[in-house]
Amino acid sequence: MIIRDAEERDWERIWPFWRQIVEAGETYAWDRDTPKDAARALWMGPGARVFAVADESAPEHVLASAYVKRNYGGPAARVANAGFMVDPAHAGRGIGRRLAEHVLEQAAKDGYEAMVFNAVVETNPALALWKSLGFTVIGTVPEAFEHPTRGRIGLHVMHRRL
Repeated sequence: MIIRDAEERDWERIWPFWRQIVEAGETYAWDRDTPKDAARALWMGPGARVFAVADESAPEHVLASAYVKRNYGGPAARVANAGFMVDPAHAGRGIGRRLAEHVLEQAAKDGYEAMVFNAVVETNPALALWKSLGFTVIGTVPEAFEHPTRGRIGLHVMHRRL
């Protein structure tokens, strides 16, 4: 697998699994019916460094993506935020872990000193990955997320120094 900075044309390859994941309504606190252009602005908007994971045998095929951007501005601009998505058709192959390790390394090289996730759904399967990579839950907003099958559940705020 190849992890590289995403190019504009990658959005057309990211959008199908972005839409699938967000429409499922289980892991992201974004509107389930987010239109394509608005989704692109959320994922690839100004200030974001976006990564793509491509298949070595088919480099045009994007298997996963992540973004990193400032979580805050001004005197707190050294704290990053990130989002990660693996195409569900390629889940369970270690892609998410390799992408996360790459993003954490790149964020540190880019001058960030910490990373914060603002809204990790408490039932998100990636929660175990984040904890194994050194993130800790620093708070939970109770019943903040309307899960499609579990009802109202909490959103964790997670943090890690880089």
